[in-house]
Amino acid sequence: MPIADICAGVPALLSWFAENGRPLPWRLDATPYHVWISEVMLQQTRIEAVIPHYEAFIRLMPDLTALAEMPEERLLKCWEGLGYYSRARNLQKAAKAVVASGESELPQTYAELIRLPGIGEYTAGAIASIAFGECVPAVDGNVLRVLSRLLNDDTDVLSPAGKKHFTAVARALVPQTAGQFNQAIMELGETVCLPHTAPRCTVCPLAAVCRAKRAGTAADLPVRKKPRARRVEQKTVFLLLSEKEDAVLLHKRPQSGLLAGLYEFPNADGALTAEETLELLNEQGFTVYEMEKTAPAKHLFTHIEWQMSGFVARVCARDVSVDCVWAGTEELMGRFALPSAFKPFLKILQKHLT
Repeated sequence: MPIADICAGVPALLSWFAENGRPLPWRLDATPYHVWISEVMLQQTRIEAVIPHYEAFIRLMPDLTALAEMPEERLLKCWEGLGYYSRARNLQKAAKAVVASGESELPQTYAELIRLPGIGEYTAGAIASIAFGECVPAVDGNVLRVLSRLLNDDTDVLSPAGKKHFTAVARALVPQTAGQFNQAIMELGETVCLPHTAPRCTVCPLAAVCRAKRAGTAADLPVRKKPRARRVEQKTVFLLLSEKEDAVLLHKRPQSGLLAGLYEFPNADGALTAEETLELLNEQGFTVYEMEKTAPAKHLFTHIEWQMSGFVARVCARDVSVDCVWAGTEELMGRFALPSAFKPFLKILQKHLT
């Protein structure tokens, strides 16, 4: 598909970005390390939510060596609230790999970057172009949306063939100022060529070359195949408070699978009644002094939906297995990374802890 007309709009896009690009922290100091951390954090997380996490992360781990040496538990606590904890673990794996090779900085080419753990095509393209000036594209969801509208192209952007197709288009559009171009087209998708609403075509610097605007189809693009329905799982969550101390029981999940290696409130499959819950706790050796039902909660993962009920109970604090720990208020808030799925129960728990 000829794209000479689209290429003609690139200078206008770059001029627009120079005037309208937001002064985000990682743009103001675009070192390779800063670009890398920000791009990983921004995957599936809004910019407004990322900024405080990014600033706290950089304060705690200002460079690649500090990231490599950070205890995992503290790293995960710093990542709390961003979800997808595997991304934090992969950051550290990549940092350790670089340090183990005798280097203290990220490699400077796309080909070397993409070989590091957790760095895929998009992240490698972003780092290589923004930090090192390599002429490569960085194609994320915003870019896919912009390109599908520019071309008035109904190819499924989530299919492997669609991603390959639009990446080839982006590669053909990238000018020598690749870093500025990649940031500009992402910024356009973030602020003008919006999803789930009418795009702001009247202020778009590419409106003159946008085929979807001309055809009146911009709001119908991009095309995404319908995702498969989430599997619903019922869970009963137990907020177990020690009888004499303000401490709550936490359980460490297995090192593989969903929420791997993270701490959680103990829970069981199914929506248990109060009688079933009391029987289960007694079987596990807990003496229950008082117990009450909590408000329900729901959490959505990519392919699973947890529908959770819960009970808060005051129990005799017995010795627990190696994968469990009694955590006081300070430890709960400052040490252990608690997945977002359990945050509604954390709010309930705070009413019972002093």
